[in-house]
Amino acid sequence: MALDLFVVLIYAAGMLVLGYYGMRRARTHEDYLVAGRNLGPSLYMGTMAATVLGGASTVGTVRLGYVHGISGFWLCAALGMGIIALNLFLAKPLLKLKIFTVTQVLEKRYNPVARQASAVIMLAYAVMLGVTSVLGICTVLQVLFDLPFWSSLLLGGGVVVVYSAIGGMWSLTLTDIVQFVIKTVGLMFILLPICLYRVGGWDELVNRLPASSFSFTAIGWDTIITYFMIYFFGILIGQDIWQRVFTARDEKVARYAGTFAGFYCIVYGLACALIGMAAHVLIPDLDNVNNAFAAIVKLSLPDGIRGLVIAAALAAMMSTASASLLAASTVLTEDLLPRLRGGKQSSLGINRLFTLLTGAVVLGIALVVSDVISALTLAYNLLVGGMLIPLMGAIFWKRATTSGAIASMALGFMTALVFMFKDGLDANTPIYYSLAVGLVTFLAVSLLSRKPESVVARTV
Repeated sequence: MALDLFVVLIYAAGMLVLGYYGMRRARTHEDYLVAGRNLGPSLYMGTMAATVLGGASTVGTVRLGYVHGISGFWLCAALGMGIIALNLFLAKPLLKLKIFTVTQVLEKRYNPVARQASAVIMLAYAVMLGVTSVLGICTVLQVLFDLPFWSSLLLGGGVVVVYSAIGGMWSLTLTDIVQFVIKTVGLMFILLPICLYRVGGWDELVNRLPASSFSFTAIGWDTIITYFMIYFFGILIGQDIWQRVFTARDEKVARYAGTFAGFYCIVYGLACALIGMAAHVLIPDLDNVNNAFAAIVKLSLPDGIRGLVIAAALAAMMSTASASLLAASTVLTEDLLPRLRGGKQSSLGINRLFTLLTGAVVLGIALVVSDVISALTLAYNLLVGGMLIPLMGAIFWKRATTSGAIASMALGFMTALVFMFKDGLDANTPIYYSLAVGLVTFLAVSLLSRKPESVVARTV
C-alpha cells in the first residue's frame, strides 16, 4: 500500500497548496466568507456539488447499496432534488439580500433574539455535519492503510481544518473544483466500471443478486419519505448550502449551474449504490457494512489506481467537511460573537481564528462518534426539526411573530433530541414529531401573541 499512501499524501499536499492560494485571494471579510460573491458557472457548479456530496453520501450510499441495492441512491437523490429546488426557487431572492447567514433572514423578519436562537441550532447542525465527513475520511484511511483512528483523524481532518482556516471560501472553492474532478473520475469512471468487471458484468450482477436489489423502493417508502423530510428540506435551509448560493455572480449562474449540480448528485448516488451492490457480490460476508466502500476499494483495485480512488473518496468527504467548518465559524462570527462584543463586527483575523477553533471541536467530537449515517441524521434532524417551520413562516406567513418562532425553534429542537434518545438515531419519529410540535407551537403562539405592528415585506 506504499504507492497508494504516497498518492494520498500528494493529494493532501495539493489541497494545502490550493488553500495557500485561496488565502492570497481572501483579502477581505467578504472574500473569506463568500468568495467576493463573484463565482461563474463552472466554479459555482463544482463547489455546489462538492459541498453536498461528502462522507455520508459517499461511504453511506455505498453502504446502503450493499444492504438495500439500487434503492440506496435515495439519500443522494433527496440531496440533489433539494439543490435543484433551492437554486430554481430561492436563489434569486437570496442573492438580493446580500447577507452571510440563514439566520439573518430571521432577524429581518422577526428580531435579533430570533437570530441568536436560530444560530445555536444552525451551529449544532454545521458542527455535526463536519463530524460526519471527518468520520468518513477516518474510515477510509483506517481500513485501507491500517492506521490508528487518531492518526487517520489528524491526517485527513487536520488537512481540512488547515486549508479551510487560512483561505476561507476561496480556499474551499479552489479545492472543491479539484475535488469535484477527482471524485468524478475516481468513483464514476474508474471504481464503478472495475467493480462491474470484477463481478462479471451487468448480467452477472443481476444473476447474483435478488430481484429486490434492483427495486427503487426496496429500502421502504417510510425511509424514502424520511430522507426527503430530513435531507431535501435540510438542503433548503442549511447554512453550508446557502453560503454557497451567496457566492454566485448572479441569479442566472445560480439557476442553471445549481440545477446541473443537483442532477449530478442524483447520478452520483446511483453510481455509489451500484458500487455497494457489486461489493455485496464480491464480499458477501462483510463484518461491518459501514466499511463496504473501503473494503471494495481494497479488494478490487491495483496499487496506484487504488490510491487515486482513495483520493477521490477523500475529495468527496473533504469538500463537505470544509463547507461545514466554514458554515459553523460564519454563524459564530456573524451571528453570535457580535452579541458578546457589543455589536462589533468580526475581522478577517477573527474569521480565521474561529474556523480553526471550530475545526478543533469537530475533530474532538469525531473521536467519540462512530456511524456516519447516524451522525448525518442527527445533524439534519436538529436543523429541520428546529428551523424549518420558523424559517418558512418568516417567508410565507405575515401573521408570524417572534414569540412563535422562538417557541417553535426551542420545542422542535428539544423534541428531536428527545425522540433520537428514546427511539434511536435511525428512527423516523424524531423528524415527524419535531415538525409536528414545531408547527403547532408556531401557529398557536403566533396567533395568541400580539400581531406585529409592522411586518417586513417578504424577504424571499
